[in-house]
Amino acid sequence: MLIVAVVLGSRRLSDALDSVIHLSPLVIAVVVGIALGNSGIVRSQMAADIKLLGKLSLRIGVALLGFRLALGDVRALGAKTLACVVLVVLATFFATQWFARLLGLSRGLGLLIGTGYAICGASAIAAMEPNAEAEPEEVAYALSLVTLCGTLSIAVLPPIGHVLHMSAVNFGIFAGSAVHDVAQVVATSSAFGDSAQKVAAVVKLSRVVMLAPMVTLTSLHRRRSEARAFVHRNRTTAPRPDVAGEPATDRKAAPTTAVVPLFVACFLAAMILRTAGWVPSSWLGNLKTGDTLCLAAGMFSLGLGTSIKDLRTLGGRPLVLGLASWALVAGMSLALVLLTRG
Repeated sequence: MLIVAVVLGSRRLSDALDSVIHLSPLVIAVVVGIALGNSGIVRSQMAADIKLLGKLSLRIGVALLGFRLALGDVRALGAKTLACVVLVVLATFFATQWFARLLGLSRGLGLLIGTGYAICGASAIAAMEPNAEAEPEEVAYALSLVTLCGTLSIAVLPPIGHVLHMSAVNFGIFAGSAVHDVAQVVATSSAFGDSAQKVAAVVKLSRVVMLAPMVTLTSLHRRRSEARAFVHRNRTTAPRPDVAGEPATDRKAAPTTAVVPLFVACFLAAMILRTAGWVPSSWLGNLKTGDTLCLAAGMFSLGLGTSIKDLRTLGGRPLVLGLASWALVAGMSLALVLLTRG
């Protein structure tokens, strides 16, 4: 009952605040989880049960995201625009992780921030979290950063577009490729009217299409890394004398990370169904609500396991990384729009 109450409450609060500031239900849910988790109100057994439910909810939510995508809309953008979007996504994804290493931050935090900024904000962070092996505090920090910079984009990007006398279409491409969360993209592009909003939404969804291959390739890389570590460990482990009932070596089990996670396969299946026109239009609103609520449930469970004390120990370096990544994705998006559109 607690998880249902928090998720529904987060959705209603998000809707109530929308006219003032956009806060995703996912962000509200993780904040509530952190508050409850550090208050001592939630018993440990209940927290453990919520964690299990949250992990399942995250995967269901990511799978349902596929119903938002119709590949025909993405193809309509044209090869040049799609190439620019792919370039921005890949550059942001890899450069953010490289900079995270320079700052001495963990691989998991760099991966989460890179994914969130490159693809689709909180939803992308939720999808990549199983591969990141990040602490709950790092997941919460990544969510906070992507929300902060997405909100800043609503105020910063439109004046840039006006100063450069960008057309509605060009600004829509700029906003769709530079801003993280879908709702933040809509809010940012609204400064240039309905035509900018429509273009921005499609450009944004073209970034979401890349979520499945990015998660799959990251999972494959992780599997190969685990396999190499497994082989190295067994080559360097000296055999032990046989003892009754024990194996002759210290070898550990082989890695079991899935190459294509089931929830990613379901995401792709949902996208294919939507593209084929087999999903009635009347279902789409409910499916969108469903994926939002499932992802919010997962974020609440992550927040519940987050320690404020441990969060403080991360310091200001993740903030530097987040702002640098935001500057990179916005700067590259602007440059490519100006170079290709004039």
